[in-house]
Amino acid sequence: MMLRWLIPLFIIVLIEFYSFQAFKTVTKSKLFLGIYLMVSLIVILYVSYFTLTHNRGDGQNKQSLYTIGLILITLVPKLLLTFILFGEDVFRVIKGIIVYFMGDNNKGKFLPERRKFISQMALGIASIPFISLLYGMTVGKYNFKVIKQTLFFPDLPDSFDGTTITQISDIHSGSFDNPEKIEYAIDLINEQNSDLVLFTGDIVNTHAHEMLPWIETFKKIHNPSLGKFSILGNHDYGDYFDWKEDDISRKANFEAIKNLHQQIDFKLLLNENVSIKKGADELKLIGVENIAARIRMNKEQYGDLSLASKGVNKDDFKILMSHDPSHWDNEVQHHDNHYHLTLSGHTHGFQFGIEIPGWIKWSPVQYVYKQWAGLYENAGRFIYVNRGFGFHAYPGRVGIMPEITVIELKKG
Repeated sequence: MMLRWLIPLFIIVLIEFYSFQAFKTVTKSKLFLGIYLMVSLIVILYVSYFTLTHNRGDGQNKQSLYTIGLILITLVPKLLLTFILFGEDVFRVIKGIIVYFMGDNNKGKFLPERRKFISQMALGIASIPFISLLYGMTVGKYNFKVIKQTLFFPDLPDSFDGTTITQISDIHSGSFDNPEKIEYAIDLINEQNSDLVLFTGDIVNTHAHEMLPWIETFKKIHNPSLGKFSILGNHDYGDYFDWKEDDISRKANFEAIKNLHQQIDFKLLLNENVSIKKGADELKLIGVENIAARIRMNKEQYGDLSLASKGVNKDDFKILMSHDPSHWDNEVQHHDNHYHLTLSGHTHGFQFGIEIPGWIKWSPVQYVYKQWAGLYENAGRFIYVNRGFGFHAYPGRVGIMPEITVIELKKG
């Protein structure tokens, strides 16, 4: 038990030692160094208190969100400082040994002095994640982007040629803290004036009450000619909260979450499909409950594609809403029923990465999900993975911005 705490304590001391050395090398101001030590101590005490008192089974809340943000914004830069200065110390020890055995022990000093340039360089490098994470927590998390795609299908019914779909995903309303920014995002959605609006899951982090302050805001999403439809995401089932065997509360919360969709004027599809009619033609919109290729603790497996597709013919033009893109990778893309377009979310693009259109698209999440952001295709079957409307865990976004997707269907 003692070892469990000694190892983290040793790591913290090591990181703080090297971080302090970096600042101490570039400045002799006792006031600055004193303020730095005081701030570091306050952060350590706060995070320690939160770690000891927070019950992980209580789910995500604003305090846990900003504690994670605080940890990242302080720990990541300090880890970089530690790595660079530890590397310098290895070099200093090797040089000291060489000089010692060559007969000149550097005027009585075994270790050469720290080089100011190395500390300056380390601080410069460490400032990059610090500024990026700070930007992500203050600006990036509400830096909504409208991303447009045009998809061509030879068997698209004639009447749907030119039909537009707006997709949003992963609202995570329990994380919001700025009503003006959310109002702005709703205005962006309405500006697209699409024929169909689809929401692909995760309306809350855990509890239905998280969405209550935002119902009137999301009700402002316009009612398009072809309707507004939604599905559930993995967070909508209450799986990430310790209900302490209180099944009644869990069921009540789940029913309340499902009812939220009706309150914001979305038709929730629960392993079912509807016919969308336009002119003399129709297409099938299929909404499956959450299915994940990676199942944790028997959770996240609520969907039934066969049930959701009941009455749907192979020749029908089909749009499938499935929250987790691993479902498409695992089942949908090879399915005999030929699902033309699948719309997913879930990954958030990890809320961190680098995207320069036409040049680079990278995020750590790509090592977990093959389809993690944007458009993918296999044998004429497409999946679009929305980067998410809200945020979760880390209260920000760096490089991977919140997304409103507009897809235009074209025949051809």
